[in-house]
Amino acid sequence: MTQSKEIQNSDQFAAFRHSSYKRFFIARFLTAFSFQAVSTAVGWHIWVETENPFWLGLIGLVQFLPALLLVLVTGLVTDRYSRRIVMACAIIGMATGSLSLCVMAASGPFNPVWVMAVLAGFGVARAFHSPASSSLVVNLVPKADFQNAIGWVTSSWQLASIFGPVAGGLLAAYSRTAPYLCAAILMSLAAMLIISIPKPPQAINKKKIDVGVLLGGFRYIWKTKIVLGAITLDLFAVMLGGVVALMPIFAKEILGMGPSGLGWLRAAPGVGAIAVVIWMTKFPIKDHAGTILLVAVALFGAATALFGFSTSVWLSLFALLLIGALDMISVIIREVLLQLWTPDEVRGRVNAVNSIFLMASNELGDARAGFIAAKWGAIITVIGGGIAAVGVTMICGMLFPELRKIRQLDKDI
Repeated sequence: MTQSKEIQNSDQFAAFRHSSYKRFFIARFLTAFSFQAVSTAVGWHIWVETENPFWLGLIGLVQFLPALLLVLVTGLVTDRYSRRIVMACAIIGMATGSLSLCVMAASGPFNPVWVMAVLAGFGVARAFHSPASSSLVVNLVPKADFQNAIGWVTSSWQLASIFGPVAGGLLAAYSRTAPYLCAAILMSLAAMLIISIPKPPQAINKKKIDVGVLLGGFRYIWKTKIVLGAITLDLFAVMLGGVVALMPIFAKEILGMGPSGLGWLRAAPGVGAIAVVIWMTKFPIKDHAGTILLVAVALFGAATALFGFSTSVWLSLFALLLIGALDMISVIIREVLLQLWTPDEVRGRVNAVNSIFLMASNELGDARAGFIAAKWGAIITVIGGGIAAVGVTMICGMLFPELRKIRQLDKDI
């Protein structure tokens, strides 16, 4: 490695030396911030008006299904067209959804059916946004800065996970329409920032569309067992150990908190995650990456179970801090593996498949939590899910020995 590369890799803010990345980072934060605020407000309003965990679970399901149904289309579009334009159009779609929720909130009590219809539209926009944004980031920085860029762009989501829910909760307490109107404005600004980025280099896939091209993302992940193992581990651990959908129940019924308290609960995992990002951008993982990944996910499950047992606000916040920190370790390792080892011409399709796994782990996990809580209660659902996440870690460690043995993230297998 040359001396210049050594200096570059040791620079904690290396990615921000590139102006296009700065705009991308701000836009990604504004979009994620707005989405978190909307999610918090919608969850609170739906729970207050229905008091039915089924509807909380359905919030995740209706956003996941569009991404699943469109996975072949979204990946191909990301590889065939400008990722910058695809991302901007998706953000505009989410801004339109936020404005629709604002109009509905101003008209009176939410009709859950119509809210789900709007959230399904959110799901369509996010289905295009996720692979486009994940693929675009590595077109904006040189390869030497990939890990640093991925670490920071991941932190933009976590920063949004801290401030977005707090803002959403406070705005929802102040006005029914405020969180949705603010989200629409900020998302519109984010779309303009993305459009302002100069056209970056991108390897456009020009092959004739056939089954092989459509399934290119699936084929690549299947043959790359380390990537498959990392994605599978995250999918099942987060799907079983997710607590976000049930936070309105814990905030109102168990911990005696209002909508602003829900915002603080939603923000706590982001605080833990940001602490990890700051540490890992300064001291990136250089060895034993596979072991670190498996240990982090197992502890994530244990922290989830701790949250389920807790009846104390402070212990609950501590458990959520741990959940966010441990999950972030997993996210950074997985994203570096995925983005660094995937050829650019297939990156969009691979990220589309990855987005299905991510949305399944989050939105489908929320649906699982809501449906099970409707029958067995929120506490049992969370404790059982945390224990199951620990079990999934052990199973994945045995099924994917390549993942367990991986040591360095910055070199190919």
